[in-house]
Amino acid sequence: MSDSTESGSGWHLQPDPRELTFDFDRVLSALVLVHTRVPENALTAEGLGTERAGNGVCISDDGLVLTIGYLVTEAEHVWLTTADGSTVQGYVVGYDQPSGFGLLQCTQAMGTPALSLGDSAALRPGDDVIVAGHGGIDHAINAKVSTKREFAGYWEYVLDEAIFTVPAHPNWGGAGLIGSRGELLGIGSLLVQQVTPSGESAGANMMVPINLLKPILDDLRLYGRRNEPARPWMGMLVQDVGEQLVVGNIYAGCPADNAGLKPGDVIVAVDGEPVHELAKMFRKVWSLGPAGVNIPLMVTRDGRRFEAVLHSIDRNDRLVSGKLH
Repeated sequence: MSDSTESGSGWHLQPDPRELTFDFDRVLSALVLVHTRVPENALTAEGLGTERAGNGVCISDDGLVLTIGYLVTEAEHVWLTTADGSTVQGYVVGYDQPSGFGLLQCTQAMGTPALSLGDSAALRPGDDVIVAGHGGIDHAINAKVSTKREFAGYWEYVLDEAIFTVPAHPNWGGAGLIGSRGELLGIGSLLVQQVTPSGESAGANMMVPINLLKPILDDLRLYGRRNEPARPWMGMLVQDVGEQLVVGNIYAGCPADNAGLKPGDVIVAVDGEPVHELAKMFRKVWSLGPAGVNIPLMVTRDGRRFEAVLHSIDRNDRLVSGKLH
C-alpha cells in the first residue's frame, strides 16, 4: 500500500490498486451511499436527526446492504446510491441493537457486486487494512489496526472487542473495513480519540467486527432482529466521567424518567453491586433478566443517596413501528 495522495483530493494514504492482490474496482462498486429520513416524532430524532446519510456495503447478490444501525433506526424512507450514481429506493430489513448493525434491502436491481464476509477475529494490531466509503478511490484510505478492545457507549451499548483503525476516515459511518483479500471485516461506527505512544491525541475509527453479524444474519433477514429475548432498556444516556457514571440525558416517558431520575444524577450501584465503569454497569443490568425486569439502582443527587427502581422495557417498544419489512 502506498502513501500517495491524489492531486486535489486532500486525502492521504490513498490505496494504489496496482499494489493490491484483489480487484479494488469491484470493492469500490460494492459501496453505496445510504440516505434515510426519520419522522420528527421518532425517539431518536432529537439526538440523531431526521435526515441521515452515510455508507453501506452490499453483501448479497439480491441487493442486501449492511450499514451501521444509527443511520437506519426508525427510518421511514431509504435511498441507496450506487457507485455509478444511480439512486434506488430501499427499506429497513433489520436492526441489531447489541452489535449496532443495520440491514437494508433495495427495491430494484442495483447491479452492485457483493463483498464476501471475512474473519475479523484474525485481525491483529498492526495489520494493514483499507477503510472505504461510497465515492470511489477518493473516499478510501490505507489504514492499520491500532488495537482491538472492549468498547462501551453511553447509549446502553457494549462490544466485547471492537476494532480500532488509524488514521481516521472522515466519513466513517457505515464505511467498509476491507481486508487484504478484498473481504469485508467490519463496518464503521464512530470517530474516537486515542493516545499515541508519543502521548499525542489522534483520531481513530471504531469498527464493528463482521464476525458479530454471522450468527444473527438469518435472524435479521427473517425477523428484523435477533431471535432471542430483548435486553432490558433503561432509556437514559450515561457518561463515564472519571470514576463516576453520570446521567447525561433521559428519554421522556421511558423507565429512567418514570423512576424519577434526572440529568446529573450519579449511578453508584446496580442491584447492590458498586459500578464505576459503563461496561460493568450495562452488563450487570443485562444480567438481571430480559426486558421487563426491575432494575434497582443506587443513585446520588446533590450529595444525597437514594434507591430508584426502574421497570425496564424492550427498546423496540419505543421506536417508531411499522418501518421494518
